[in-house]
Amino acid sequence: MFLGKVIGRMVCSVVYEGMEGVPLLWVQPLDKHQKPQGHPFVCADGTRMAGQDEVVYWEASREAALTLEPSYVPVDHAVVGIVNDVQIDDEVSG
Repeated sequence: MFLGKVIGRMVCSVVYEGMEGVPLLWVQPLDKHQKPQGHPFVCADGTRMAGQDEVVYWEASREAALTLEPSYVPVDHAVVGIVNDVQIDDEVSG
């Protein structure tokens, strides 16, 4: 799973069968320190609860398609949950 921040939403005029009612969100991927990493992309919101500026965790590829009901709808990325807190253990120096 990966971290990301919701930076917007997308509204489609044509919806694929099985994707009715699934929000589509613009997500900015984040590193473990919650800093932007890479380019934003569209993510199907399997939780149907994520909102603007929330930190979420997401899956890609086949795992993303499995998170939605019915499974295997054509998505590349899907929100799996909303993050409440991120704690990073101190890095051990060698």
